[in-house]
Amino acid sequence: MKEFKSESKRLLDIMVNSIYTHKEIFLRELISNSSDAVSKRYYRDGGSREDYRIEIKPDKQARTLTVSDNGIGMTLQELEDYLGTIARSGSLSFKKDGESESDESIIGQFGVGFYSAFMVAKAVKVITKKDDTAYEWYSEGTDGYEIKEVEKEDIGTDIILYLKDDTEADGQPDEKYSNFLNEYEIKRLVKKYSDYIQVPIYMEEEFTPEADDGEEPAEKKPVTLNSMVPLWRKNKNELQESDYSDFFRHQFSEYNQPLTHLHLKAEGSVSYDALLYIPSKRLTGFTQRIIKRDCSCIRAAL
Repeated sequence: MKEFKSESKRLLDIMVNSIYTHKEIFLRELISNSSDAVSKRYYRDGGSREDYRIEIKPDKQARTLTVSDNGIGMTLQELEDYLGTIARSGSLSFKKDGESESDESIIGQFGVGFYSAFMVAKAVKVITKKDDTAYEWYSEGTDGYEIKEVEKEDIGTDIILYLKDDTEADGQPDEKYSNFLNEYEIKRLVKKYSDYIQVPIYMEEEFTPEADDGEEPAEKKPVTLNSMVPLWRKNKNELQESDYSDFFRHQFSEYNQPLTHLHLKAEGSVSYDALLYIPSKRLTGFTQRIIKRDCSCIRAAL
């Protein structure tokens, strides 16, 4: 058993109990990490974006929720660096090392966001492979973590959450963590927080086909949960103020609400969609590095 860095133990306890008001935010953070990993592998290896994916697997019997990706994966040293020290940004290191020449945003970061998993999980296992060797990282919280070599066929990362037991207060459900194994709830959370992620997010969903003999056995098929349409490309009439503020805080890893925003659509000799934010406080150095641009949007953070 390896111990977290001394300051990380206290930070983990504070983060889990204080920073996030809504426990459901953990899924958004894990999906962001997976999107981050996919972006890194895309810039390193190229290929088609259609080759990359994120998959969510709920297992009600085992009470586990797995978020998998075929992104860049992690080495043993990266596991130690990114998951052994809370709030260390693997994305920032990736940017500084110059591996990504594009301004494409590296959305997630292993650090505070990853540890939001402990708001709903009593234990977390990470199985990852970047090159020839795969590793398993396992932790039950502030006591520390273990790392060992394991077998894994493909490059990528599986994050497995062992959900906490449901609790009751005064005979009524207090925290029903099993809700996060419900297919409808997972779809709702992905739609609410991660719909714009530009990597397809899959989940196998039960359906009942019509059988010739009258029986209708339940089967499963993969369904795509996100539209992959960025916020700035959506019609302003479809959006609420909370959509803009949630996107700002999530995209730029900021806990403060933006001061204001401007959503523009211009058509003419040059056509573009633009989303401009004015933050309420000076942005961090990391945030200033993750501004995203492409030919169909202009987005600036001042």
